[in-house]
Amino acid sequence: MSTSDQLAAAVGAPSAPVAKPKTKAPAIVQQVLSDQFKKQLALAVPKHLSADRMARIAATELRKTPDLLDTTPASFMGAVMQSAQLGLEPGSALGQAYLVPFNKKNQKTGKWYKECQLILGYRGMIDLARRSGQVLSLSAFAVHEGDDFSYQLGLHPDIHHVPSCDAGRIKKPIIFVYAVANLKGGGCQFEVMSRAEVEAVKTEAKSKNVWDKYFEAMALKTVIRRLFKYLPVSIEALQVANVDAKREAGDEIKPEDVIDINAISVEDFKDIDDAEVVGTSQDTPVETTNK
Repeated sequence: MSTSDQLAAAVGAPSAPVAKPKTKAPAIVQQVLSDQFKKQLALAVPKHLSADRMARIAATELRKTPDLLDTTPASFMGAVMQSAQLGLEPGSALGQAYLVPFNKKNQKTGKWYKECQLILGYRGMIDLARRSGQVLSLSAFAVHEGDDFSYQLGLHPDIHHVPSCDAGRIKKPIIFVYAVANLKGGGCQFEVMSRAEVEAVKTEAKSKNVWDKYFEAMALKTVIRRLFKYLPVSIEALQVANVDAKREAGDEIKPEDVIDINAISVEDFKDIDDAEVVGTSQDTPVETTNK
């Protein structure tokens, strides 16, 4: 103990703080913030985003979700690159897209490892639809028990929805969700799903824990995705919506399903083999979203 610490102890004063040694950032964080990865991001991001911003957002997500640190760098870099190409910021700040760790089983070894996947949020799907220039607005709503709601199809399709003024409306069960798009050439297009239809989609999903925690957001996203096939959106946006649906359902994603990433080769950042089990700490349990 130093002289000053001894004196502080004698008079009951707190000791001088001891500087903690700086810990080295995990390898995956270093790769995300590397100049090489930023250069690749710069080739992919649209004008309203920057490579530096995307790299910082990705590093922030690694700190916010420790399980992402255990995913294979190749999958994490690929998910960030896909998000950059779509012009969507991953994370909960805007709710456009999310970087989610999933468990995968190596078919040869039978061992489990973690893989990062990009999951779209319903706000991200709305943003993609509006960029086409043919969709003036796209909105999605939840109908709660007690709301005045009706709709009809046929020659004169229409929706009537007057939310209840009850103070506890939001806490009441959702009975319908619907999405409405106003088109540039005039007219509108809508899609309605009942609670039973939404629950059927949830049953097939592998990320049931996400559904349980964010049921309304996932339900709105599902009805928007169904509406996409009727909207004049880009091929890329429609492709992303289809891949997102397959990924949530746990279906196999084939190379031809995914947007071609010409800007980067994930092999440049792959420092571990996909067959290797990614280690996790005891206080960070492995997610079982797809077991």
